[in-house]
Amino acid sequence: MEEQFLQPEVDGDYNLLMCTMGVSVSKHLVDEHFTVLWANDFYYDLIGYPKEEYEATFHNQCDLFFARNKAGWDTIVEAVTNALETGKSRYDVFVQMERKDGSLIWTKITASFTEEVYNGHPIAYTVITNVDDMIQKRIEQTIAYENIPGFIAKYKIRKDGSLGLLDANDKFLSFFGIKKENISTFPTFSHLTEKSRIVLDEHIPLMQKGEPVHFVICSRNKNGSYSWFQLNGECIGCVNGESIYIIVYIDITDITEQRELQKKLEEQSQLLKDALDFAEKANQAKSDFLARMSHDIRTPMNAIVGMTAIAGAHVDDHERVHDCLKKITSASNLLLSLINEILDMSKIESGRLKLSEDEFNIGELLQDLIVMMQSEIKNKQHKLDIHVSGLHHENVVGDIQRIKQVLMNIISNAIKYTPDNGQILISIEEKAPHDGIANYEFIFEDNGRGMKPDFLDKIFQPFERADDHGISSIQGTGLGMAISHSIIRMMGGDIQVESEYGKGTRFTIHMPLKYHEKAFDEKIERPELSVLVVDDDKTACLSTCNCLSEIGLESDWVCSGSEAVAATRKRHKEKEDYFAVIMDLKMPGMSGIETTRQIRSAVGPDVPIIILSAYDIDEYETDARKAGANGFVAKPLFKSKLLQILRRFLEKGEVRQVIEPVKFSEVDHSGKHLLLVEDNDLNREIAEEIIGSTGVLVETAVNGQDAVDKVMQSAEGYYQMILMDIQMPVMDGYEATRQIRQLPRTDVVNIPIIAMTANAFSEDVANALNAGMNHHLAKPIDIKALMGVLSTYL
Repeated sequence: MEEQFLQPEVDGDYNLLMCTMGVSVSKHLVDEHFTVLWANDFYYDLIGYPKEEYEATFHNQCDLFFARNKAGWDTIVEAVTNALETGKSRYDVFVQMERKDGSLIWTKITASFTEEVYNGHPIAYTVITNVDDMIQKRIEQTIAYENIPGFIAKYKIRKDGSLGLLDANDKFLSFFGIKKENISTFPTFSHLTEKSRIVLDEHIPLMQKGEPVHFVICSRNKNGSYSWFQLNGECIGCVNGESIYIIVYIDITDITEQRELQKKLEEQSQLLKDALDFAEKANQAKSDFLARMSHDIRTPMNAIVGMTAIAGAHVDDHERVHDCLKKITSASNLLLSLINEILDMSKIESGRLKLSEDEFNIGELLQDLIVMMQSEIKNKQHKLDIHVSGLHHENVVGDIQRIKQVLMNIISNAIKYTPDNGQILISIEEKAPHDGIANYEFIFEDNGRGMKPDFLDKIFQPFERADDHGISSIQGTGLGMAISHSIIRMMGGDIQVESEYGKGTRFTIHMPLKYHEKAFDEKIERPELSVLVVDDDKTACLSTCNCLSEIGLESDWVCSGSEAVAATRKRHKEKEDYFAVIMDLKMPGMSGIETTRQIRSAVGPDVPIIILSAYDIDEYETDARKAGANGFVAKPLFKSKLLQILRRFLEKGEVRQVIEPVKFSEVDHSGKHLLLVEDNDLNREIAEEIIGSTGVLVETAVNGQDAVDKVMQSAEGYYQMILMDIQMPVMDGYEATRQIRQLPRTDVVNIPIIAMTANAFSEDVANALNAGMNHHLAKPIDIKALMGVLSTYL
């Protein structure tokens, strides 16, 4: 029986077939040796031993054959044991077998267990195949796969455009921190930058078509740092309509960073070059500016010095002295404006300009500006129109001085750069009030010289002036528009300019301002009363009529004096006289005064006629009253002012001119005691003279300590006011104010202390108030403002 198993009768054709196919077929006992019971000829050819030598050397015991290849034997034993323990009928295993010449070849062993038993051990049939070439290629590929300078990953490109990771080399797994068993669940390309995600998405349609792809991405690794990769992908097959891709990642981080560094260096080099060009241009502009300033400052200084000398030489000629003083004042104001603009520009460039928050009325502000510019408008004989639209919030909060500065600068430029007999239009409109803030739009239009296109790009740059021989004689620093632009931007607004050379200019300012009241909604509610509005400016007529409608009155309007006379005569004849007539002063053909005279002649004295004008009414007041005018109002006409005027007529009162300058010599504060604290002798003399003209008894102190001593030594309530300079020797005005407030007496708590100083910026005002002062006056002293402060506190 045993001999039969050792040398079975095998079909010669079968054995030949197996050898021809290169397949080893053998029968083994499943014992501790895996003893060979029988094997075909290829079995021996495979291991390189003749059958007789194999049997003599190893006694058909496989463990002896694998004695020098323990790893291979352990692999076989583990595979057989696992198969038997798990109840499997077969096993497959790849192992290396050592041939007689000492070489190793890779083989695939496939064995099936049978129910046959020999000497108590099961029998297994085994097929051994030479797979050395295949395994060697796989090993070579694996070595290349793992040692390529980059990563390799295998992807499935799904129909919906998403990518599934199928396999990857160890470098890829290590970079992203992926475990081998989690490959299928790893969210592919989830670590890309936003721009790289866009690049990938652009290439997915190509991969869905199976086309080769090459692109660069930037991806984050498991530690959070980023690297740059060149991706090269090739389609290797298609499963169920979905492309399979091998993608090679080549790390180009160093190259990319070098490129980025080079790019940054080039950009920085360009920035430095631009900065150098800008600095050179700025230096040249400042040099030109200083040259102009030397001329512009010396011009008014020459006038001041020269006129002072002339006045001194003609002290007995009162008219000549008066003329010199007038010219000295004009030159002084020009010099002061030059100095203020230089200081403002310095503040803006250093970032130290601060905006204050003052409560003011927009109508009054603009009216003040118009009054201040009256003489210039008159000298150049300009026609000025003012349009107001949709103004519901007149009382607002903002830096009134800076806003005045901006608006004055633009109005002044319009007057200066518009040839004589020009036209200037100012429009104001409130837009989109929301959450306590309204956007006020100011438009300034003129038909003056205009600007060339090349200067429009530079108009808001400091130290720039238009290169135009036609305006070379007009004085200016080239700072006004730059300062105005900076102030408006600090307020959160914007300023724009449109201009056509030789035709005119239009400035538009958008200024957001907080309002501290509800919309103006007071009304007269007398619809039976009708008002006639007369103005050659149709827009002005419609604006005034709209205001009348909003306060509850009916109105008609006409654009000429003759139409006004005809309309009033008709209503008078019908015994339905107008309640009032609002008449523009200057109109072509028949003036407002002549129209008033003819209306008064036609309808008698009962219809009030109000003269409305953007010009100085003083020189026309006498003639207008003789013609029958009842009152005078300065433009612009706001709803609140219109309501006030008409209510006075309802109460049978008379409207007085709204802007009526008060001469300080008419103010009487006799019996009041005031302490003037000033270290400069000349300034002290000037202040004493001006303040003393009101009847106030002025006492002086030469520094802060002197002021503290005088207050401390005075009786309770002796001083009704203290005017305090800031920069003084011994003790400055801030400290003096603090010490006065802390004196052990009752009157110092409420005594008005007013800063009167050349420290004129917004932070100086804040510092004065923080020190305990009540108000701030900037030098040179505005006499009207000083008189207002005296009247307020005395």
